[in-house]
Amino acid sequence: MQSSIQMISSTVHSLPVSDSVNSEAHTSTTPSSLDVVDQKNLSNNTEAKQQQVSIPMGEHSGIEYVEVGQGASPTLDKFRKVSILPLVFLIFYEVSGGPFGVEDAVNAAGPLLALLGFLVFPFIWSVPEALITAELGTMFPENGGYVVWVSAALGPFWGFQQGWMKWLSGVIDNALYPVLFLDYVKSAIPMLGGGFPRVIAVLVLTVILTYLNYRGLTIVGWVAVLLGIFSILPFVVMGLISIPKLEPSRWLVVNLHTVDWGLYLNTLFWNLNYWDSVSTLAGEVENPGKTLPKALFYALIFVIIGYFFPLLIGTGAIPLERELWTDGYFSDIAKMIGGVWLRGWVQGASAVSNMGMFVAEMSSDSFQLLGMAERGMLPAFFSKRSRHGTPLVGILFSASGVVLLSWLSFQEIVAAENFLYCFGMILEFIAFVRLRMKYPAASRPYKIPLGTFGSILMCIPPTILICVVLALSTLKIFIISLVALLVGFALQPCLRYSEKKQWLRFSINSDLQDLHGCD
Repeated sequence: MQSSIQMISSTVHSLPVSDSVNSEAHTSTTPSSLDVVDQKNLSNNTEAKQQQVSIPMGEHSGIEYVEVGQGASPTLDKFRKVSILPLVFLIFYEVSGGPFGVEDAVNAAGPLLALLGFLVFPFIWSVPEALITAELGTMFPENGGYVVWVSAALGPFWGFQQGWMKWLSGVIDNALYPVLFLDYVKSAIPMLGGGFPRVIAVLVLTVILTYLNYRGLTIVGWVAVLLGIFSILPFVVMGLISIPKLEPSRWLVVNLHTVDWGLYLNTLFWNLNYWDSVSTLAGEVENPGKTLPKALFYALIFVIIGYFFPLLIGTGAIPLERELWTDGYFSDIAKMIGGVWLRGWVQGASAVSNMGMFVAEMSSDSFQLLGMAERGMLPAFFSKRSRHGTPLVGILFSASGVVLLSWLSFQEIVAAENFLYCFGMILEFIAFVRLRMKYPAASRPYKIPLGTFGSILMCIPPTILICVVLALSTLKIFIISLVALLVGFALQPCLRYSEKKQWLRFSINSDLQDLHGCD
């Protein structure tokens, strides 16, 4: 474990230092400059435009890490970019949001396996996914994220399937947060426990949080910082109060004969995935070649600590009753340790955390649709931005999906999104290895310090885990997910046919690099 952390830390500090005139250098290659050249030499018009819009992946300057696409797109100069601190908290909320929802791990496997799971599992799953996101996210610093990675490696058909599966799993995931928010506040407002008032509350909450996304990613990022601090503070206080009550022997309780492996693995997987979601925001990040890898590293440490220590407190400070460890049990633990005031703080923190996860996930989902439209995979109206720089149509589509899927139960949502997410991650692992083999000299501002063989070995443990999660899914979830996959297989040819018939307008952003420039 320690060696893994050292590898991440050392590679983060090996990032290239951006030149102070980087933005000026980029400005010198803007369309206006090329137009002047074109007026002087019309015979070279085609060649000049190709140099403008293409960054061949095969070019290599002799330096191992060469930053590509660091300058902002001319169409985005007026919008503020996301800096490292808001980005860390956006990743925190896309992955975690705090220890709310980890209680089922204790219910399923007991204290020892729960603690080991949230300590060991990140090195099997989270670290490889975060490292791959850092490398490919800086190699392709644009809003398509993992869709662009898969398209560059396997072609546009599989890139679209990746986008469809990831967007759908993200929307399914987001449908959970308004429901969890109401579950925590219904103790204070019982009428929100069910029926028509609960439906109205879900709709109102979705509209309010959707509007926050509309107002701008920078606002969402700083709101995530404030919500994150508020969500973590009660557990710091609870930890200090619980010190005299801790009994280390309670951490060692385990009974392998009563472990619910399906619930245990799904809980770990759900709480420690989605590290790649930030890649769909790469086009909105300030200096992504440096900022993105560092933000992933800091967020990784933050998430592991944010899970492990609350579990350490809860399992060590009170007697074990496994059947009570269900969603929301941390508020009861807070009452037993600190009193009613601490329980109220934890309940408020949980409700706020769900709001943070909602806005972070919707940002990722909506910017992914914008990135796909800029690559010509979706109709051009998906690339329309509001006056705040946010993807207006993408936000509306994502919000509609949340409302339509909010009828699913908690465990069905977790299982369904895990199933679809697993298929998407398999494509990502294949794309990562394929790009290493296909474009070994391509510019990578951040590069995992492993060769091709080492990269393949790194992907084996998480791939095995994916197969286990898929094997443990129920027949109902398997059928629903299979139907969703088939819809994606049919949707892509239909969109291409509508483009051919000119029923819908598609366009490719000329400021993006050519995915196949080295062919």
